[in-house]
Amino acid sequence: MSGRTLTDAEVLFIEGARCLDYGDDDRAEACFRFAIEMVPCLAEAHGNLALLMEKKGHADEAEEHYRKAIQFNPELSRIHLNYGSLLSGQKRFAEAEAAYFRGISLEPKSPVGWSNLGVLYACMKREAEAEKCYRTALSLDVDYTTARFNLSYILLRQGRFEEGWLSLEARNWYKALASRLSCPRWQGEPLAGKRLLIGVEAGFGDMIQFCRYADVLKEMGATSVGLICHAPLRDLFSTLAGVDQLITMEEDIPTTGWDLWTPLMSAPFHCKTRLNSIPAKIPYLRPPEGRSGRWLLPENGLRVGLVWKGNPRFENDADRSLDSLSVLAPLWAIKGIHFASLQKGPAGEEAATPPDGLSLIDLGPCLHDFADTAAAIMDLDLIISVDTAVAHLAGALGKPCWVMLPEYMTDWRWMDNRAISPWYPGVMRLFRQTAMGDWASVVARIADALREFAQETMPSLP
Repeated sequence: MSGRTLTDAEVLFIEGARCLDYGDDDRAEACFRFAIEMVPCLAEAHGNLALLMEKKGHADEAEEHYRKAIQFNPELSRIHLNYGSLLSGQKRFAEAEAAYFRGISLEPKSPVGWSNLGVLYACMKREAEAEKCYRTALSLDVDYTTARFNLSYILLRQGRFEEGWLSLEARNWYKALASRLSCPRWQGEPLAGKRLLIGVEAGFGDMIQFCRYADVLKEMGATSVGLICHAPLRDLFSTLAGVDQLITMEEDIPTTGWDLWTPLMSAPFHCKTRLNSIPAKIPYLRPPEGRSGRWLLPENGLRVGLVWKGNPRFENDADRSLDSLSVLAPLWAIKGIHFASLQKGPAGEEAATPPDGLSLIDLGPCLHDFADTAAAIMDLDLIISVDTAVAHLAGALGKPCWVMLPEYMTDWRWMDNRAISPWYPGVMRLFRQTAMGDWASVVARIADALREFAQETMPSLP
């Protein structure tokens, strides 16, 4: 644009792009819309407006602007890639693949394009092609951490832990915590005589799964181990071996007093965890004293806890959660079973008015933190759950747990094609969808397994 005066539309576009970079989405949207009013064929403005509409959940309008951007300038690689991402999120896989191909054809050396195509193939379970795409992206830019992080999920899902943990180190979601600490980050050096602080990572389930490493690190020689955790986990983690100090995210984190710090999910990498060396001393958590025996559960029959929805903010929640409690209706007909709801959040309201034929004990209002949930789980015989933190909690407590897993974007930690989890041996069974969205066949298999479990547990049943 040098050598000439910018048009009013170009000025608005530049201002909108600046606002977009600084997170002022409303101002950015206004600028792009005004620019389009002045110059309806301004492809870049349509492309950026599409991004904003997608972010706001207005998929139809986003697609309209992507199509206009491509119509007015089909040579912009980034717009094809962004459009492909929208299509992929809608599970329009063939269209998404075509959009990515167009974007990559315009810019063959784009690591972003190759990585995005890899994500699509991973969602389609074409993992060999996904891995090839990620490695192509890294061959173009060895420092492109997004591709490295995406690759980690493929490797870990397949049990290729050595490179998988290394690739997972490309994540950067702990930067805010790192900026608050003055001690160096642990790089795997000997811990003998060192005071180690373990940083909070990701969600409740991640913390419950990986908190077991606190004891491992203590056994490696650390003189003192601190753990930062979410406040609802504090009382539960007070029972965790190897932890000398618990700090919640809501508290001031001491900036001194530690020799080293590490993100929690870096522990498997530095501990060189392999599939045959997962620290799986189950149980490694228990309810704190005084939390049990408050649930008024029946003494006769089999007591089964249910969780049918996860956190709606999770990116794949629509696929991992059940539409409603009624999806589990085939279980109600099994004799001798008392069902209890461990469901929290808005979905817990279903438990107050259960479907016809279900006698349900609603424990949700009594569960104020994970220590309460742990105590309730220990008073049950079996947990049936979708992929949520409660499933990890049941496994960590050593309580039998059956986990319902989606076919689409199954989390890496459940690995490929396994009916049991090496992270929770002897207590966890995995019931997987064989077709996207097909919970009916999963529930049918669980019903058969529950009848068998009831007969084994209570042989007197007819």
